[in-house]
Amino acid sequence: MKMILVSILLFGGLFFFSVGTIGLLRFDDVFTRAHGAAKCDTLGAVFSLLALVVYNGFGFTSFKLIMVIVFLWITNPTATHLITRAEFNRRKHEKN
Repeated sequence: MKMILVSILLFGGLFFFSVGTIGLLRFDDVFTRAHGAAKCDTLGAVFSLLALVVYNGFGFTSFKLIMVIVFLWITNPTATHLITRAEFNRRKHEKN
């Protein structure tokens, strides 16, 4: 049962990483690329790390992995927001 859940989480992470990569290659605008990459990157990493948590069982290592998940959950959208805001400001100043 444990290995089935680990496999589902790993394939979920692989799916989101793949969709994010396709989004980076397919979308033509910086903003849509950033949106696709940020959402899929965060979910892919979270699912992959949750698979490690389930595989290792709940202990100190799992606690550290959960802290990494929380850190990723906060920093990935924030970094994407800053990158897209910088691009928006760059385009705004180019027009002037």
